[in-house]
Amino acid sequence: MIAVTESVKWNTGALRPQTEDKVQYHIRCRPGDIAEYVLLPGDPERVPLIAAKWDTARAVSRYREHVTYTGTIGQTPVSACSTGAGGGSTASALEELAELGAKTFIRVGTTGALQEEINCGDLIICAGAVRHDGTSPQYVELAYPALAHYEVVLALIQAAENLNIPYHVGLACTTASFYCGQGRPGFGGYRQSFMEHIVEDMIKAGVLNFEMEAATVLTLSQLFKLRAGAVFTVVANRVKNEMVYKKDGIEKAVATANEAVRLLAEWDALKQKAGKKYFFPGLLK
Repeated sequence: MIAVTESVKWNTGALRPQTEDKVQYHIRCRPGDIAEYVLLPGDPERVPLIAAKWDTARAVSRYREHVTYTGTIGQTPVSACSTGAGGGSTASALEELAELGAKTFIRVGTTGALQEEINCGDLIICAGAVRHDGTSPQYVELAYPALAHYEVVLALIQAAENLNIPYHVGLACTTASFYCGQGRPGFGGYRQSFMEHIVEDMIKAGVLNFEMEAATVLTLSQLFKLRAGAVFTVVANRVKNEMVYKKDGIEKAVATANEAVRLLAEWDALKQKAGKKYFFPGLLK
């Protein structure tokens, strides 16, 4: 594991700081540390939980909110790096992971459902996101969509089916605030008028859930010509005013993400063998 000291010298200047051997500023990883497939939990404690399900795993770095492990699922190299909460730290991590060769990202998180039929403990597979994240607009105008890559969505669906886990597929709303941004009152009952309508508006628009990182991951991945998706465990339902946070729910999302990596690696090998750029069902024949 990379040791962090106060005497690190950032040889490359201030625009994209890294050391002479290319240690990255926020995640403190270097070339060779990161696989092409990367899982992105928010919570640092979730990284060893994810890695414990791999065939091999090693701790790579721990700095700020970013804990990073790399290992294998079968013969497929895979990494997990925690992003912390919100778009800012997520963007920094994704930028630096991509710099080190990551090409496919799957956000693994928790979420609050906005549709009555979605139960706590179910999974939501993200097809796209409303961009209230506060970070992606600093990369591209808001008219640009935050879409998950269809191959990642399909792999997550197949993974949930393989594992017999209840799931829903649709749009998320990514917010920059857990409280006011998701229509909850701030400290002392603080409110603004827009907070009174955001839950109702998202429900009417068919949005499935609130969360805080997907729009950043999806938008940046599209802009950088990378591949990304997201899977969430439902821990709350805002319509029914329920909150049920279960460890086994988190484990369902972890298992689904890990299985999706296995599937994507299999499909990528089929594409390469067939000389195809995109995966389609006929390649499985």
